[in-house]
Amino acid sequence: MLDRILRIIIALLLAMVGGALLHLASPALTLFISTEILKMDMGIFKLTLASMLCILVGAAFGGFIGFFISSFLIRQLKRFNVWVEMQFNKMPIHDVIAGACGLSIGLVIANLLSYSFAKIPAVGDYIPVVFSIVLGYLGIHITIKKRKEIGSLFDGIPKALKEAMRPKDKEKTSAKLPGSVLAEDKRYKLLDTSVIIDGRIADICETGFLEGTLLIPVFVLEELQHIADSADALKRIRGRRGLDILQKIRTESNKLKVEITNVDFEDIAEVDSKLVRLGQQVGGKIVTNDFNLNKVAQLRGVEVLNINELSNAVKPVVIPGESMQVTVVKDGKEPGQGVAYLDDGTMIVIENGRRHINNTISVEVTSALQTAAGRMIFAKPRV
Repeated sequence: MLDRILRIIIALLLAMVGGALLHLASPALTLFISTEILKMDMGIFKLTLASMLCILVGAAFGGFIGFFISSFLIRQLKRFNVWVEMQFNKMPIHDVIAGACGLSIGLVIANLLSYSFAKIPAVGDYIPVVFSIVLGYLGIHITIKKRKEIGSLFDGIPKALKEAMRPKDKEKTSAKLPGSVLAEDKRYKLLDTSVIIDGRIADICETGFLEGTLLIPVFVLEELQHIADSADALKRIRGRRGLDILQKIRTESNKLKVEITNVDFEDIAEVDSKLVRLGQQVGGKIVTNDFNLNKVAQLRGVEVLNINELSNAVKPVVIPGESMQVTVVKDGKEPGQGVAYLDDGTMIVIENGRRHINNTISVEVTSALQTAAGRMIFAKPRV
C-alpha cells in the first residue's frame, strides 16, 4: 500500500516538473507556429492556449516517466532509509540527542548571522544557505565531541532540586522499603537472579567483603519461583538451588542484613530493567554475574559488582587434573564434543563426549577459562 502511494506521489511530482518546464518553453512554440489561436487567452491564470497545451503535454510526459521510474526511486529510497537507520543504531542515544541539540543551536546562530549579510548584493541570497550548512555541521560535531564536558556543567545542580523533579518515585520507594529509611543510608546491594543461582554469593557474604544491606526485590523472587516450576529439568534444578541459596543467606549470614522489598515497576516487563531502575532509585549497587546486565547497568549509571571479575582475580575454582562427575546433556560446537553443566550453570566442554550424552561420567579437567562473561571448563573423559 505504501509503495503504491509513493508511486502516485512521484508521478505527480514529475508531472508538475514536466508541466513547469514545458510552460517555460511555450514562447518558443508560438515563434515556430505563429497561429493566433495559440496566442488566445484561456482566462485561466492568464494562460494562453499554447501555454495550456505545453503544460498538459509536459505533465503527461512527466507523469509517464515518473510512473515508470518510481519503482527504481522507491528501491533507492528504501536503501537510503535502511542505511540511515543502521547509522543511528550504531550511535548511542546520548550522541543522537547531543547532535540534535547541536544542530538546533547551529541553525539558530546561522539564522541570526544571515540576517546581517542578507542585503549584500549578488551573494546575499546564498549566504543563509552557506551559514546553515556550516554552522549546522559545526553544532553537531562540537556537541558530540564535548558531550561529557557539557553534561558536567549540570553536575552542580543542588541535590534537592533533582529530588524535587521526581518526588513521587522517591516517596513511593521510601514508603515500601523496610523501616522507611532512606536507601542511601543503608548502602544497598541488589541481588539479581543469576548471582543467586550461582551460589557463590553466600560464601562471599560470609567473608565480610560486602558491606551494607542485601536488598532482594520481590520480582527477583517471582522469577526464581518461575524457574523452579519450569518443565525443563535443568532449569528446575537451578531455580530450586537459587531458592536454597537465598534461604541460606537469610538464615546463616551474620555479616550482612537481608531485606526484601515489594517495590515493583508495572510499566517494565524485563526483570533486569526493573533491577536497574530500582538501583537508580535507591542508589545501590547491583551484584551480578550477568555480563549483559553488567554493561547495561553501567551505561545507565548504576554501579555493578561482578562476582565473575572477583573470581577471576582469585583464580579459577578448578585446576587441571582435577576429576569430577558430570552428566553430558548435549552436543558441543565442534565434532565429537559434549557439553555438561555444573549446578551453578558453569559450562563444561568435554572432548569426545558426544557418545556419552544423557550419561553421567567421570571427567578430568584439562583447562579452565575465566572471563568477565563467565567461567568455562574444558575436560576429557577419564579412562
